[in-house]
Amino acid sequence: MTEKVVKQGTSSLFESVKWVLVFALVGLIVWGNSYYSAVSALYRAFAILGVALVAIFIVLQTQKGKSLNQLRKDSMVELRRVVWPTRQESLQTTLVVVVFVVLVAIALFVMDWILGGLVSVVIG
Repeated sequence: MTEKVVKQGTSSLFESVKWVLVFALVGLIVWGNSYYSAVSALYRAFAILGVALVAIFIVLQTQKGKSLNQLRKDSMVELRRVVWPTRQESLQTTLVVVVFVVLVAIALFVMDWILGGLVSVVIG
């Protein structure tokens, strides 16, 4: 039992070290981009991309990162199962929405016109 506790403590410590390293890399990106502002934007973009890829790799090694990656994979599987509407269905739905919006706009215009007339009669 104590071996399991020690393993969890070490694992938790290692997870914390990974996250500290990730935040340090993000801080390095922010600082480096500011400090080397005179350097070409292309070189800075490549440097930022390189450091960000290392940070992402480290994040994917953490428990939260592994969970996030699994969620991404599951989402891609679900996305393949989606039945997308046809072009005709999309156009018909869009037409229904546009007609409804126009009707509501006309109704609001008429109500505003009537209430404006009533207010002007009352105010005189």
